[in-house]
Amino acid sequence: MSVLFPRVALIGLGLIASSIAHAARRAGVAGEIVGYDVSGDVRDTAREIALCDRITDTPDAAVVDADLVILCVPPGAMGSVARQIGAALKPGAILSDVGSTKRSVIDAVMPYVPGNVSFIPAHPLAGTEHSGPRAGFASLFDNRWCIIVPQEDTPADRLQMLQDFWQALGANTEVMDADHHDRVLAVTSHTPHLIAYTMVGVADDLGRVTDSEVIKYSAAGFRDFTRIAASDPTMWRDVFLNNKDATLEILGRFTEELFALQRAIRQGDGDHLHAYFTRTRAIRRGIIEAGQDTAKPNFGRGIEDVSESKG
Repeated sequence: MSVLFPRVALIGLGLIASSIAHAARRAGVAGEIVGYDVSGDVRDTAREIALCDRITDTPDAAVVDADLVILCVPPGAMGSVARQIGAALKPGAILSDVGSTKRSVIDAVMPYVPGNVSFIPAHPLAGTEHSGPRAGFASLFDNRWCIIVPQEDTPADRLQMLQDFWQALGANTEVMDADHHDRVLAVTSHTPHLIAYTMVGVADDLGRVTDSEVIKYSAAGFRDFTRIAASDPTMWRDVFLNNKDATLEILGRFTEELFALQRAIRQGDGDHLHAYFTRTRAIRRGIIEAGQDTAKPNFGRGIEDVSESKG
């Protein structure tokens, strides 16, 4: 594919940004990739592994003359970064992000976006429990979904360019409004992560009583909980604080379902349990049929098979 953006700037150089850099190089859609991270150690690592063509020491320097700028920082940092780079953004540029929440990001970023820059939020639904500039790999987005959230005045050609970029990186794209995105992700990502963190916390408490047998004899279910709960704590703190209404709504519905299962177990209602598990099993089959996971018994799955821990 030909170059879509002569210069791409990545602000924040963790798993997602490093994977964007690798995937963009694989696809040949970025003429030059410029990067910045608030951590000097991360910038040094990025230079060492030649993650980008250039690494700058300030965010505003990274975005100078960039045709596409992608904010790859936790949701809570989006507004601060936008304030720092707003005046340096190139007229006609596209500003985007990879945040797991969308309404809060729009509210935080929009006040600092010049009128001649198109802010088009996005969210690639891909990730691993690993982080940092060394964690990225080119195939992370292959056959995963990237949700794009245009504003009311987003030019159609700019929206298409961003969709073309993500599709070139291997992703499927879907256009969605911000509030709907936040509610969907509360179901598919945010609440499951909160449950995983809670279950691992319970196991930690029990482990102190059982001489760590909970950890020692972990079966597949608990092992997968620990994988999800190993995700970046700063990012997930920001996710829950910035999508609290949708998450609390889904948690309420989860609690109702849990109470119903508790009642069925207490009353020995095997029919209810069997019907419930049969219905939910079909959802897992649907995920596999959609190509979003595999049915193979891949205990200890490799990085390339893991796509749930980004949010």
